[in-house]
Amino acid sequence: MNTFKFSQKYGKYLFWIGLMLIVMGISAWFVSGKWLPIPLALVIAGIVATGIWLLTLDSVDLTAASQTFWGRRSTQTGTNALAATISAIAILAIINFVGVRYSARFDLTENQLFSLSPQSQKIVQNLTQPVKVWVFDRTPHPEDQQLLDNYQRLGANFRYEYVDPNANPGLANKFNAREGGEVYLELGQKQKFVQRIDRDQQLSEETISSSIQQIQSDRNSIVYFLQGHGEHPLESLQNGLSDATKYLEQKNFTSKSLNLAERSSVPQDASVVVIAGPKRALLEQEVNVLRDYLNRGGSVLLMLDPNTDVALDKLLNDWGVKLENRLAVDASDDGRLLGLGPATPIVTNYGNHPITKDFGNGISFYQLARPIAIESVKDVTATPLLLTSQDSWGESDIQNKELNFDSKTDIQGPLTLGVALSKKIESKPAPQPTPASPNAENLSQNSKESRLVVIGNSQFATDGKFGQQLNGDVFLNSVSWLSQQENQTLSIRPKQPNKRRINITIAQASLLAWISVVILPLIGFGAAGWLWWRRR
Repeated sequence: MNTFKFSQKYGKYLFWIGLMLIVMGISAWFVSGKWLPIPLALVIAGIVATGIWLLTLDSVDLTAASQTFWGRRSTQTGTNALAATISAIAILAIINFVGVRYSARFDLTENQLFSLSPQSQKIVQNLTQPVKVWVFDRTPHPEDQQLLDNYQRLGANFRYEYVDPNANPGLANKFNAREGGEVYLELGQKQKFVQRIDRDQQLSEETISSSIQQIQSDRNSIVYFLQGHGEHPLESLQNGLSDATKYLEQKNFTSKSLNLAERSSVPQDASVVVIAGPKRALLEQEVNVLRDYLNRGGSVLLMLDPNTDVALDKLLNDWGVKLENRLAVDASDDGRLLGLGPATPIVTNYGNHPITKDFGNGISFYQLARPIAIESVKDVTATPLLLTSQDSWGESDIQNKELNFDSKTDIQGPLTLGVALSKKIESKPAPQPTPASPNAENLSQNSKESRLVVIGNSQFATDGKFGQQLNGDVFLNSVSWLSQQENQTLSIRPKQPNKRRINITIAQASLLAWISVVILPLIGFGAAGWLWWRRR
């Protein structure tokens, strides 16, 4: 009799326990994909519990309608609850199954912070051979893994794998990975070191995409920097261009210095000639060499500061460009909010050109810049790149410490601080390559037009300023466009969330400070005092 009471009292719970164990076992099998011991044991235990529950039913009279198990009200309620529970579990399982098999991601951030740039997407989607990233690190960093997952989703030819160098020394020796955290890229028989990651330095989209481009390309373009007239040095010195040359190297460019006083022509292997901030005039012979280079389809980037005469006026006249001997002054409050003075114009308005097409309303700034005037010249296409605000002007009296707009002598903004120009040229027979200049055919045979970019400032590309805002992008994109490699990926800078700023004047800021610090507290204290006086 004791056993019978036990069955009646506790037997009904065995049905739910058995059902739960069966669901747990099936769920574990579904996740693992095979019948491991634990899922199998759960299902067996569930079946046993359900069987015991069925045996307890034999102890009651099933023939009486009032005692029939299925006729009980509790059974009907329990069955409904069971059916609803199973339906909910089935719906969740289907949703998870569909989500795993057909995943889709939506990046709702304004700057698409968690998505790859269009340039990186194009690189991965155009891969014709499998590329694999090997990360020799035991513990994957979540953000690095998320970045690599983003690449992997874009194309079947991109894969990555984390490898413990201690557990797989043979593979580490194959890549000559000596320290943990080293990242390598493999394309066929080619291997390339990408970077070393640790807690402070993580993988970057810019590094991965540039490395893929480099390992795919056999071409190494050469950028010559003119020297000998007080130009910015390429080394890591004051006002040097070491940051710019470092980024150029990541994009398969080789930076070399050029002294035209020692040569009668620009080297045949030159992709771009950069003249960055000369302080003394070029010799007439040097100007003629540059003119001849442009007429043969060459590309030149000119970055010229105000209050300098570098004797390039005749050359620029051929392109319809005139350098104003003025100082660009920005009277808007944007620069003051960023801690910049009026002699450092801020540019947030860019021309519609491949160099600036992805800039949006981003900021670049140019300390001590000169405006540029553009005239229409036959066969030359000119596109303004950098435009200052309406509150700027071109100051004619550069030596005057007091910068005030004079409508008689100054030029009202917006001013043009940079312009991109191109000119179609007639193709000429290419010179035969020589052992000294194996890339001699680059200039005349492949070039369809000569290109020129003129920027009325050179400080923006120097060390310390190159990495700020869009300054570096202006320089890198200009060189990429001038190199006439149409498939060259333009600059990909790390994405950052937009800074939501309220543009207010200094007077408005002072008023807000008085209201929040003085007026509102006084109103509160006054109201409290008035209530106390009324109720005392």
